[in-house]
Amino acid sequence: MNVLGPVPKRTRDHVAVLKGGISAERDVSLNSGAAVGEALREAGYRVTELDVDRNLASQLSAINPDVCFNALHGRFGEDGCVQGILEMLAIPYTHSGVLASALAMHKERAKDVMKLAGVPVAEAKLVTRGEALDHHILTPPYVVKPVTEGSSVGVIIVPPDAAQPPDSIASDGSLEQIVMVERYVAGRELTCAVIGDFVTDVIEIVPLRGLAFYDYESKYGPGGSKHELPAQLLPDVYQSVRSLTLRAHESLGCRGVSRADFRFDDTPGGTGELICLEVNTQPGMTGTSLVPELAGHAGWSFGDLVQWMVEDASCNR
Repeated sequence: MNVLGPVPKRTRDHVAVLKGGISAERDVSLNSGAAVGEALREAGYRVTELDVDRNLASQLSAINPDVCFNALHGRFGEDGCVQGILEMLAIPYTHSGVLASALAMHKERAKDVMKLAGVPVAEAKLVTRGEALDHHILTPPYVVKPVTEGSSVGVIIVPPDAAQPPDSIASDGSLEQIVMVERYVAGRELTCAVIGDFVTDVIEIVPLRGLAFYDYESKYGPGGSKHELPAQLLPDVYQSVRSLTLRAHESLGCRGVSRADFRFDDTPGGTGELICLEVNTQPGMTGTSLVPELAGHAGWSFGDLVQWMVEDASCNR
């Protein structure tokens, strides 16, 4: 089994756990932050959980933590904005720095960089929601997704028999108006993570309850998906997922922990292609999250993982 090394000793005292925030992924972040806070307290840290708003700099100045555990997800927490505030305040923080966070969060820019590094990605176009509603931008099947959201928020799969784009592409205003229309890649959903310079094993995610893909409900609903760990793949495909995960992580300049998601088309008569869908620089830390499961398979408890992340935290990431 692929095994992580020893957990570093605790050298820091006061940890501010940043959670909640103002993105569409607020509820997921609240769950992540609560789980992280509990684990860090059990590990002996003094923890202050902060529900982040636009007064974050003042909140942090008032409590003066040794380090920030960034458990925010989505825009304004995962896209370089909060990272820039923490750099200005000179407070060490977890996960990736300003540039890598901003780059990975923008799906089109991330694709451009990963493609140059030799990571295969699916063809896509950026359009307004109005354009995506007006006519098929690509030949169905295809995927419509926000450019800078995570957790499968707002993702729509347009089936091959769709005569016209679905009305669900329209937004109530809570999601961004520029969307990515991406070629649909059939097959199996795979994910792999990087923890420091360690590449984990590979999980296959099988959505349950008749769901078409690993959507928000699959990710966070009890029994929403089944995880096969390690994924049952041919050895060369398995190692390709791991090597491409590291290449994607390094090409974007990620630090700490990241997770890469893939599709592998081994359907009857399929293409056989392995495609990287995206890199998540701040993966979920909930009870159903993938990175804690991957770390557990490699020998680290949830507490070990978050302690490593706190001790790994720095500025200038």
